[in-house]
Amino acid sequence: MALRLIQYCLEYCDKNKIREIGGGKRGIYVLYYKDPDSKTKQFEVRYIGMTDSGIRGRLRRHRASKRKNKYWTHFSAYAVWPNITKEEIVELEGLFRHFYRYDRQANILNLQRKYKGLKGITADNPKQWREKTDFSKIIGNT
Repeated sequence: MALRLIQYCLEYCDKNKIREIGGGKRGIYVLYYKDPDSKTKQFEVRYIGMTDSGIRGRLRRHRASKRKNKYWTHFSAYAVWPNITKEEIVELEGLFRHFYRYDRQANILNLQRKYKGLKGITADNPKQWREKTDFSKIIGNT
């Protein structure tokens, strides 16, 4: 089954394997921290990013960063299809960052915490959400 936005993904890879991934892939990536002493498969999200030019290059820059390098050990990468626009990638990144906006660990490296694209379409309560998403008024009751 093919996904509409994501062409393929690579998950929970050690950051020392960045050189092995192909270049020029656009999409979303996640930086994680895994305690080297832990025997469990628990990864803490530390950063969510996007690139319209190349995931491998962005990961290399994060690894080379004196500030960011010490906070992450693994990454996941989600390459989008060629027909996905930069605006759609930005929306995906913003939404994912919005999910983690109150997570202390995920926000160690994220500067943007709230996705401004949701402003104006966010409901304050479930009833208001139902009213905003009631398409029967637009297309008629069926």
